[in-house]
Amino acid sequence: MIKRLTTALALLAFSGVAAAAGPALQGEIQTQPTNWHAIIMFLIFVTMTMGITYWAAGRTKSTADFYTAGGGITGFQNGLAIAGDYMSAATLLGLTAMTFSRGYDAYIYMMAFFAGWPIILFLMAERLRNLGRFTFSDITSYRLDPSVRTMAALSSLVVVVFYLIAQMVGAGQLIKLLFGLEYNVAIFVVGVLMMVYVTVGGMVATTWVQIIKACLLLFGGTLVLILGFSQFGFSLTTLLEKAQAVHKQGTSLMAPGSLLSDPVTALSLGLGLMFGTAGLPHILMRFFTVGNAKEARKSVLYASGFVGFFFNVIFLMGLVAILLVGQNPEYFEGGDTKGALIGGGNMVAMHLAHAVGGNMLLGFLAAVAFATILAVVSGLALAGASAIAHDIYARVIRKGECTDKEEIKVSRIATIALGILAIILGILFEKMNIAFMVGLAFGVAAAANFPVLILSMYWKGLTTRGALWGGYSGVTSAVLFVLFSKSVWVDVLHNAAPLFPYTQPALFAMPIAFICAYVFSASDSSPRATKEREAFEDQYVRAQTGFGASGASH
Repeated sequence: MIKRLTTALALLAFSGVAAAAGPALQGEIQTQPTNWHAIIMFLIFVTMTMGITYWAAGRTKSTADFYTAGGGITGFQNGLAIAGDYMSAATLLGLTAMTFSRGYDAYIYMMAFFAGWPIILFLMAERLRNLGRFTFSDITSYRLDPSVRTMAALSSLVVVVFYLIAQMVGAGQLIKLLFGLEYNVAIFVVGVLMMVYVTVGGMVATTWVQIIKACLLLFGGTLVLILGFSQFGFSLTTLLEKAQAVHKQGTSLMAPGSLLSDPVTALSLGLGLMFGTAGLPHILMRFFTVGNAKEARKSVLYASGFVGFFFNVIFLMGLVAILLVGQNPEYFEGGDTKGALIGGGNMVAMHLAHAVGGNMLLGFLAAVAFATILAVVSGLALAGASAIAHDIYARVIRKGECTDKEEIKVSRIATIALGILAIILGILFEKMNIAFMVGLAFGVAAAANFPVLILSMYWKGLTTRGALWGGYSGVTSAVLFVLFSKSVWVDVLHNAAPLFPYTQPALFAMPIAFICAYVFSASDSSPRATKEREAFEDQYVRAQTGFGASGASH
């Protein structure tokens, strides 16, 4: 029944993409014509991934297949999939635009994102694979009371929902801009395709969508860079000299300090991006798709390589765009290079693609941007569905006494519910500034998920009481700090002054989570706490050796 429903929704989405053509972004954004190159290329991508989803449906028989693709993904494949899950459309468009306007500061911003990967590689990857099965809640509850699962699942859902809203709103605005489609049509198409990929194909389909999207994004970005960089003889010195000569910042273009003048905000942002990456449920979930800890380590290494390479590509694309886009009146409203870019600041990468490759390359990169959103929201939906079905329903409500068939059914229902919720919230939040939602997602991940997860793996003294206090205090403080910041309290709720002076919560919420976890664990002398501390030795052996860990199902 669910498969028939999602198939019907997919066909409806196809007809919506083919038939819809409307005004793009309003206000400051100039209306864009319907981009048929992009629509045709996107339909090719969707057709290909629908075929993969149909193939994946025949391989999804158990919960292991649905959540982790049976644990049979190789390290290289998983590295590509993680990179596909991590590199969003905001990475391509937003960071290129930031380099275009801010120069070297954008590179520092990218390094904060990248710094989370060594933490995952050296501290977490091996233990994640050896201790977990489907979600990171399996690790936090390994020797603690099942009530920890509820806390971990709820914090995961907060991260997933806010990240999902940000992606959906970004998708709607982006598709309006690039394809000339109506905002609501774009939101509906993304939501429906997400539901189809996850409910029908599970992790197998989601993984291959992410792999294909990562390959397309890496290829498209590299091609644009090569075509643009070749015009400067592939000389970085020549490119930098010419860029500094024409940019409004002059020689300070390659100097740090213009983006975040406040060091406290800069430090808090860096901590949030660094440790938030290590607490994102849809990223952590990918470590259970490989067969063993060695493949988990390899997948992080490959993902780090792909992400690091792409960040360098984006940075150079931004510098090339300063000259090829910033000096070309064709890409500015009214032909004035000192005015606004056509389509807004985030269109820098698309204008560069047009400048070096014409409408065909522009259409390809626009289709890749749409595919990027689909891959990210599919991973988010699967992470949310696993938190609901595996952690809350199967382990807390049913206490482990439910069949694979029942759990997969609940997962699919949860995915459809999350998809409908994402569509509704995406439409409701159309005019909302999504920056605070992304900040909240990373802030909650850094303050709630990461402290409890890392302490459960490394600290013998962590107890259920400490984990609950640490997790709930991290979630609550991160949400409140963002709510009371200027981003929400002033800009959204229109109060006179913010109650919290900074816009990033991690620097303040993370210590609260760690301190609460330590204090309430250290002061816990109950018999249950004593047993939980004694159980750490067994957990340590399992974490180091993988003895008893679930292997690949096929």
